Amino acid sequence: MNKVDEVTSLHLRNEAQFFTFQLEKDGNLYAINIFKIKEIIKYKEEFIDIMSSVPFVEGLITVRNFNIPIIDMKKWFHYTGMNTNLDKYAVDSKDKIIVICDFSGILVGVRIYAAQRILTKKWSDITRNEDDSNPNQKVIGHTKYYDNSIVQIVDVEKMAVDAFPWIEEAKENELENISKLNLDKYVLIADDSKPVLNIMGKIMEKLNVKYKLFHNGQELLNFLTKNGPDDVAAIITDLEMPVTSGFEVIKQVKNNHSFSHIPIIVNSSMSGESNEKMAKSLNANGFISKSNPKEIEISLRKALNI
Repeated sequence: MNKVDEVTSLHLRNEAQFFTFQLEKDGNLYAINIFKIKEIIKYKEEFIDIMSSVPFVEGLITVRNFNIPIIDMKKWFHYTGMNTNLDKYAVDSKDKIIVICDFSGILVGVRIYAAQRILTKKWSDITRNEDDSNPNQKVIGHTKYYDNSIVQIVDVEKMAVDAFPWIEEAKENELENISKLNLDKYVLIADDSKPVLNIMGKIMEKLNVKYKLFHNGQELLNFLTKNGPDDVAAIITDLEMPVTSGFEVIKQVKNNHSFSHIPIIVNSSMSGESNEKMAKSLNANGFISKSNPKEIEISLRKALNI
């Protein structure tokens, strides 16, 4: 079964798989969605120094001719945006265990202390973090491990933006290349990452489109059920969210005759040749790589025939 089929099969059962790990000996458990991970390696060489001004970016490694920047996740958890010396918080291990992740085609290595088991959970078993007022919040939710201890799910999009601010800056620069749509109905947007919701709001404003933001699929579905479809132009949803996934959003909307006409665009960090197959398997009307302004404009125009 290929990656797309695995993702679709899991989410049609309203499930997800997470790689769990620790950042220190006998420390808390953290998790990253398994489908954001390319591989996990023990790196034996020294990191290449890149003189980064970001205090939790450790350097570069070279893996199969790819130069991959390394983030010390433990340092990142202690990073506030102001503190620059985080050496005392570094992952303290002789083994350089590196989790290589793919964020919309950008490869990033994350240094951890120890790898644990793969955890399969229903999205309904994952509790979203409700502290929306904290700009430094680094986890999007939590769930239970096999022994009932708490596993915290990392906001990997925030980690990538904190490490490489140019990712968000590039998207904001791309706003100049999109044209107004001037919709008189709402676009409903669901994503569990604050940085993603932030840039999506800016994109909608540049498009001159009314919009509503939701932190998970259930919030979006609740709004749609309460208010009805008349003022809704389209839905843009992430796939992987606590409480209710984007897969469940698509299933419920497309299976409800009152809502099934509403175009749905998937906004996912899964990119490349899998996009068209993924969108088709979900009966979605479009698929964009994570919050790309021009792709959003083109997808909305196509879905709405404007």
